[in-house]
Amino acid sequence: MAIIVRILVVIVGYGVACLAASLVFTIGMLTPQWEDWSALGLPPAALWAVVAIGTAIIAGVAMLPALLVVVLAEAFAWRSSLVYAALGGMLALALGYGIDFAGYVAEPGSPFARGREVLAASGIAGGLVYWLMAGRNAGAWKSSQPTSIKS
Repeated sequence: MAIIVRILVVIVGYGVACLAASLVFTIGMLTPQWEDWSALGLPPAALWAVVAIGTAIIAGVAMLPALLVVVLAEAFAWRSSLVYAALGGMLALALGYGIDFAGYVAEPGSPFARGREVLAASGIAGGLVYWLMAGRNAGAWKSSQPTSIKS
């Protein structure tokens, strides 16, 4: 029963982490044009619609790599917030730019550099939110299972 509850916690944690990553990414990318956004007179629901669509896209694209990280974290009982933040940032950059994300050279202040910063920030936010929801207790379900069966 503990494993089923843990799987549900992981799924909910992943969903909320994708929501947080989408919110950080949307606000981070719209901040330079924030005056133009508010001048258009769009309702706040339009911003939430962009966040909702971004959440679905992030959840779909990051599902398999995040599943690998979650399985490793549960197996080795990684409970450090720094591990989840670092893996979230690296995962977001790797998914956005490919494995050679460090090879892209951009001058500071360029739009390319800003996109990389916002992408890393959204991955870090997603990793930290996942840690808050599920990562703090990674591997704890193993201690609640019986270690041997008496005959």
